[in-house]
Amino acid sequence: MSLELINVSKRVGAEQHIYPTDLKLEPGGLNILLGTTLSGKTTLMQMMAGLDKLTTGELRFNGKNVTKTPVQKRNVSMVYQQFINYPNFSVFDNIASPLRVAGVNEAEIKKRVGEMSELMKLSGMLDRRPSELSGGQQQRTAMARALVKDADLVLLDEPLANLDFKLREELRDELPRLFRDRNCVVVYATTEPVEALLFGGHTATLHQGRVTQFGPTSEIYRKPKDLISAEVFSEPPINHGDITKSGKMIKLAGGGEWTAEGAAAGLPDGHYTMGLRPHHVTPVKAGGQPIEVSGEVLVTEISGSESVAHFTLGRRTWVSQAHGVHPVEVGEVEKLYADVSQAFYFDESGKLVAG
Repeated sequence: MSLELINVSKRVGAEQHIYPTDLKLEPGGLNILLGTTLSGKTTLMQMMAGLDKLTTGELRFNGKNVTKTPVQKRNVSMVYQQFINYPNFSVFDNIASPLRVAGVNEAEIKKRVGEMSELMKLSGMLDRRPSELSGGQQQRTAMARALVKDADLVLLDEPLANLDFKLREELRDELPRLFRDRNCVVVYATTEPVEALLFGGHTATLHQGRVTQFGPTSEIYRKPKDLISAEVFSEPPINHGDITKSGKMIKLAGGGEWTAEGAAAGLPDGHYTMGLRPHHVTPVKAGGQPIEVSGEVLVTEISGSESVAHFTLGRRTWVSQAHGVHPVEVGEVEKLYADVSQAFYFDESGKLVAG
């Protein structure tokens, strides 16, 4: 089973919402659409579902062209960030509704609704109406209704965003296991790089209607092919630095100088953009190839488990992210260590050339 997008695009008037896209999505794991708000994730999913017409291209499911197949004739489930339930139905009847439409017998419906309500922590609420539930419980009901159907294509558009932290963490663990043995294609949209890494599977990074990269999630994270993909897959934002390589030495504008090692040693002399994720900029010198950088602290955030500081470095703003509590005062000049052995190097076009 597979869903293939071939030269798929979406144009509304003069605006290009989705640029020509080719993707092949397989079952057995989650296919992640990772991008910021308005990057095109929801539009792409609605096109996959048949809710939005394609401007160009075609959709193939199991090799069959389904581009013009009405959504009612596709075995698709979709869950949005904003929950949608039938207000006059009980929780049980909401979850059971797609099974009844499909003609499933009542004994099987009772069994499957029971299993799904147990997974979604709804077992004690099956007689309630949606208006009697919290927002998180209503979203769990909407998710249960979509998942109980055993659809060929399951589309999850930021479905955990409105859930409380504990349940969100539980479902992040449970969802990959839930779909591992199901013969269906699952597409999951998120704005959170951490969530993509937790789910694994395959990830497509989206930016302003373009899929910039697609492949195994961990591979995309470790080896972004360009600066845009690296930016999409970094939260807090990846640090940028203007560097000059001359002979064996690399100099960072506003920062320090170091000897080119590893992949960076093979770079021709010239000007590049360096990318360095915030957790490789810390107040404590660690392994790797740390260089000292310093700048005025603009913003600090301490969660208890980690400390984040935004600071100036030359004409840019950088971010440091470290485990533990590292209190600093806004306005102070802070000394930090950047592990340049973890840096990515991009050419003037933004293409990865080393790292």
